[in-house]
Amino acid sequence: MGSTTVTERDARHLERAIELAATARGLTSPNPMVGAVIVKSGSVIGEGLHVRAGEAHAERAALMACEDDPAGSTLYVSLEPCCHEGLTPPCTDAIVEAGIARVVVGSDDPTPKASGRGLGILRDEGIEVETVEGELAAAARLLNQPFRKHARTGRPLVIFKSAMTLDGKVATRTGDSQWISGESSRARAHRWRAECDAVAVGIHTAVVDDPLLTARVEGVTFQPRRVVFDSEASLALDSQLVRSAHDVPVILVCSRAAKRTATDGLRHAGVEVIVCTGQNEAARVACALAELGARGIQSMLLEGGPHLAGTFLEAGEIDEARMFIAPVVAGGREAKGAIGGEGVELIAQAPRALASEIELIDDDVLITARLREW
Repeated sequence: MGSTTVTERDARHLERAIELAATARGLTSPNPMVGAVIVKSGSVIGEGLHVRAGEAHAERAALMACEDDPAGSTLYVSLEPCCHEGLTPPCTDAIVEAGIARVVVGSDDPTPKASGRGLGILRDEGIEVETVEGELAAAARLLNQPFRKHARTGRPLVIFKSAMTLDGKVATRTGDSQWISGESSRARAHRWRAECDAVAVGIHTAVVDDPLLTARVEGVTFQPRRVVFDSEASLALDSQLVRSAHDVPVILVCSRAAKRTATDGLRHAGVEVIVCTGQNEAARVACALAELGARGIQSMLLEGGPHLAGTFLEAGEIDEARMFIAPVVAGGREAKGAIGGEGVELIAQAPRALASEIELIDDDVLITARLREW
């Protein structure tokens, strides 16, 4: 894709397109979030966004909202327009038919059916096409990290979430962890569940907490798929997860060590069972993510304990970390930290965040660290 130096006016309109796209966070999967703004003679004549899969794409939504003839106008769109037939017709067709003169694009679409093809079609039709670089391009890419990772690898973006004390403990020496973070922090975590395709825990968390793992947020109707990593398929049939499996899907990931009677019982209760192979736990995590990605899961909130988190880290599959730090001190040699496993031998070997943000949520501090960008 080519690039250009955008004007201040271009930047303002593209920022608005990105802002519009973000309002549909958690609603568009498996499609990306996209926003569009149409400008003619210096005035905005139409805005639109992709609200959810199966509905109009942002470009068509903006065209339908136009208050004037869009012929000769400039279209600002956060993601390159699609050129393939899906649940909706190609956006390139609508752009050409509307007589759009210029298109300014925030980021590329890395899927094989796109990847610059739409922009080539528009150029062939005589439309001026410009793409941006720098902060605007980064903002547009960051908007759709789950979509981008899934398109490139077939695996979901993994967001690790944990709550710890000031001295880095996620539970006391007796295993008590409720509640380290405050009520507002827990509400934020429920919002994250609603924005992800899946939420995952290990069998220890499933047994000790007997969680539902649903997104209990007012006004939210979408529920993520619940994933349990359980090598021996020992999840109890009377657990809250299994008993609610017919209402909200549950996927159990086990190894070949699981007994047939256990997996059959879980399947009969409505749980989908995935048997993953690999020489070690990290390899089985990679296998599981590929299987989950094949089921359309593009984003997963990892809420597991230290053991599962350590396995994901060893597999190189934590893309982002969201850590609540509460103003309490637990102490204890046997109290566990957030991530287990062998860990690195040298600090120089430790993954370092590409970028991080810090936010105060009541008495807690939330640190968000992006470890990889797609």
